[in-house]
Amino acid sequence: MGERLRGKIAIVFGAGSSGPGWGNGKAAAVAYAREGASVACVDRVEAAAEETASIIDKEGGSALAISADVTDMSSISRAVEMAAAKFGRLDILHNNVGVTHMGGPVELSEEQFTAALDLNIGPIYRTSKAVIPHMLRQGGGVIVNISSLAAIRWTGYPYFAYSATKAAVNQATVALAMQYARQGIRANCIMPGLIDTPLIYKQISGQYASIDEMVSARNAAVPLGKMGTAWDIANAAVFLASDEAKFITGVCLPVDGGQSCAVSEFR
Repeated sequence: MGERLRGKIAIVFGAGSSGPGWGNGKAAAVAYAREGASVACVDRVEAAAEETASIIDKEGGSALAISADVTDMSSISRAVEMAAAKFGRLDILHNNVGVTHMGGPVELSEEQFTAALDLNIGPIYRTSKAVIPHMLRQGGGVIVNISSLAAIRWTGYPYFAYSATKAAVNQATVALAMQYARQGIRANCIMPGLIDTPLIYKQISGQYASIDEMVSARNAAVPLGKMGTAWDIANAAVFLASDEAKFITGVCLPVDGGQSCAVSEFR
């Protein structure tokens, strides 16, 4: 176990995994715990939150599983109050919830577009509204939002709503960082590139003829030669949440194997 977050309390929204294996939120919650933080693991699916919390408990950490809907302010407020009551304070807010709907404005239904707004940018507003008052009372805290490389680059996938809402996450993060800097609250976001998580097999694989083709194409698109893993995102989150990053705020950090630097398109 590490010490970089010893004594800190983290609340992770989207702490479960969308399938077997390690999603970004699940890995982040466990990584926070491995560095000494107590973690409130929040997910819409109760069993997913409990699985992550169980991993932390079995490794000797401290965790609380909470089921909550990030599209519902009252549900988020309840989750935040449960975490604060359990642990006494909230030092790290981690937002990992997101959804992709393929299609441009012609193909997307209005319901899909609205859902992207509600699930990709809406939780940043709702969780910040609930958590920031706790951080202000205690004199500071850290917010880590998970965005996407699609916020700043065309990645080859036709997901207009996802790209637009993740760009909104970037600027929302900057706005939070600047508004609350003097109150001791730092806010940064991570822009994952091509990451091998359970999510891509559910929401991305339909763009390819086969799973093997998807994996091969995504690996080939990364300058380092292979997709990243959820642990690459989790390790970046731990750094940004730790005092090692105490002079870093308002940053949108690509974790993408160099893809944001490349000119060539992968598809």
